[in-house]
Amino acid sequence: MSPDHPPGLDLDRLRGLLDRERPGLVAGPLSGRLIEGGRSNLTYAVSDGTGSWVVRRPPLGHVLATAHDMKREHRVISALHPTDVPVPRPVLLCEDEEVLGAPFYVMEFVEGTPYRTAEQLAPLGPERTRAAVLNLVDTLVGLHAVDPAEVGLGDFGRPEGFLDRQLRRWAKQLDASRNRDLAGIDELHATLGRELPRSPSPTVVHGDYRLDNVLIGGENDEIRAILDWEMSTLGDPLTDLGLLVMYSSPLGMPDSPVSTTAQAPGHPAPAELIERYAARSGRDVSAVAWYTAFAWFKLAVILEGIHYRYTLGQTVGRGFDRIGDLVPVFIEHGLTTLQKG
Repeated sequence: MSPDHPPGLDLDRLRGLLDRERPGLVAGPLSGRLIEGGRSNLTYAVSDGTGSWVVRRPPLGHVLATAHDMKREHRVISALHPTDVPVPRPVLLCEDEEVLGAPFYVMEFVEGTPYRTAEQLAPLGPERTRAAVLNLVDTLVGLHAVDPAEVGLGDFGRPEGFLDRQLRRWAKQLDASRNRDLAGIDELHATLGRELPRSPSPTVVHGDYRLDNVLIGGENDEIRAILDWEMSTLGDPLTDLGLLVMYSSPLGMPDSPVSTTAQAPGHPAPAELIERYAARSGRDVSAVAWYTAFAWFKLAVILEGIHYRYTLGQTVGRGFDRIGDLVPVFIEHGLTTLQKG
């Protein structure tokens, strides 16, 4: 297909749906392109030459149950849009698989930059980089301060037994994609299960909170939108903190297709991010090593699922051939984090 007609996006059917459901929204023929960088759900930028939107849909082919739930993602941004939490304006949810071959939703296009690597952050300079990462922590505190019941998300998840259920869920996802031996991953899972911390009061959890899942822009480098809500639920807010700490830790693998931003000049150390979150949220973060190790485990499972789809020829984009080499690195970091406490 041409760049304007990427796989998984039928622009004629999309235009027909938008004309029926949101008449007057689209003023001309649609063009679309795949937004590179995501390794899970597919994200497309769509335009009629005047207005611009974003389409989110599950990956082509192999899909793990509940891992690519468009309805949940659309629901949470719809609930949070009226609050101070920065999210794109939702436009439409389509659960009819006849349109694009899978459920999907459309949201507004927000101008901004997702900083994925230390190299991309470097031109900002140390002061702007430091401010942007600290703002990431403050925005997370703001998300976790939202009362789920007040925004219609009181039944968005089952907080009781959240961590135990998360561990079982990710072990099940691993088994669904397991087609090779992975040294240490069963030990990591078992150790996490033996040392479950006691969760604080539940909040809306993003589930994949990191610098390249937000759009930064404007004169003050503000966070204009938090993206990729596919793993959101009600649960333990410290799982978001653990993931943020993980992505702020050096990976130790040069030229990796999945990287952290830790080496960018001015990037705050993980300890400072933890301290800032604790001070601004008032939560006890003494068990943060467990949450960080869990983040390493979860990412290892996700990457193994992507590697599995790559072996089946069911991925779209560049860099998938090297994903499989990352999984043992993430497992080792998880084990080391638990050992160091």
